[in-house]
Amino acid sequence: MRGNILLMPISDTSPEIQAMQDRMIMSLTGEQLKMALEICEVSRSLAKAGIRSDHPEWSEKQMNREILRLAFFPNALPPGF
Repeated sequence: MRGNILLMPISDTSPEIQAMQDRMIMSLTGEQLKMALEICEVSRSLAKAGIRSDHPEWSEKQMNREILRLAFFPNALPPGF
């Protein structure tokens, strides 16, 4: 019954910690939230620039894959992943 499949986000964060994070985010002012998002964008841009410098031949897809790998996995992903 494909129409009744419940999709749940994947998370390794406990409900208690997620609630704490949610409270912290909700307590931010608009300016603080904007600043946090800008910091995330700058960090991603710097990471992409470093990857592009090391691998100028990589496609955008390969670069995005490497950014995710760096964020979530300590080692290189197996080929084809």
